[in-house]
Amino acid sequence: MNYPPYNITDKMLDYVSRIMKKVGKIDYINLNKQPELRKQNRINSIHSSLAIENNPLSLNQVKDVINGKAVIGDKKDIQEVKNAYNAYNELENINPYSIEDIKKIHGIMTFLIQDDGGKFRNHGEGVYDGENLIFMCPPSKLVPSLIEQLFNWLNESKETVNPLILSSVFHYEFVFIHPFSDGNGRMARLWQTALLAKWEKIFEYIPIESLIKKYQNDYYKAIHNCNNKGNSNEFIEFMLKMIDETLDELLETTTQETTQETTQEKIIELIKKNPSITQKDMAEKLKITRDGVSYNIKKLKENGIIKRIGSTKKGIWEVTKFPFNI
Repeated sequence: MNYPPYNITDKMLDYVSRIMKKVGKIDYINLNKQPELRKQNRINSIHSSLAIENNPLSLNQVKDVINGKAVIGDKKDIQEVKNAYNAYNELENINPYSIEDIKKIHGIMTFLIQDDGGKFRNHGEGVYDGENLIFMCPPSKLVPSLIEQLFNWLNESKETVNPLILSSVFHYEFVFIHPFSDGNGRMARLWQTALLAKWEKIFEYIPIESLIKKYQNDYYKAIHNCNNKGNSNEFIEFMLKMIDETLDELLETTTQETTQETTQEKIIELIKKNPSITQKDMAEKLKITRDGVSYNIKKLKENGIIKRIGSTKKGIWEVTKFPFNI
């Protein structure tokens, strides 16, 4: 028996090729120079993954919880955000090939919410559509051996199976086994990110969950169809599509952010050379509009990077901190 049951298709190979090219472009852009973008992507990941599981908090509310602000909402929903943030912050330390690590992170993900957090379920579970049972999970007595089999495959295949496919197969099989009482979907999505980040660190901050949320019905449909067909082919292709489209969006965003950052770097250089330079002179030297200069000046001032000393006409600029490697 081929375990886990799946076949490599031409569509998978095409997606893998495209994704790997785009990952290279993002590395070149250097996401590490954009901490705010990285943090926002992490927030997007957490909000989307929780929203898939019916957490009603908005993106702004999730952001406020993470930033330590007071939020009006159900305590359980707020705790889920805090737990997910703590779990995602462990990405750098996770060994995604360890059963003990997945139990540990599940305990973090379900802290103060689940009494059996970090422990495999000891009872039957099913997936329902309303009151209709659409999938009966494997019996609880089989869970330890099924998880051990899955992780054995992970460790045996990590050097021979492309991580994009490896992580997608794991995602599906983990959801199929449904090893915990709750939080299996959240853990499957986090663990796919952990597996990809082990391969390419950039995946720590790529919000694949946002695209899954956008195509949530297709996500569940792919899982359902794979359950019926007995292989994960359709789900693998779906996840590769999500990763590919997420990279497209990230490339567009990072390109815009990098262009803006480069303009701000140039403005700082001009100020260092001539603290009394006017915005009109900046626009002429940078060959951009006066409004473009004003926008970037505003951002620099808001971030406490520059400040104006004296009047508008006779004052000077002062650089108070240097956010870039210039």
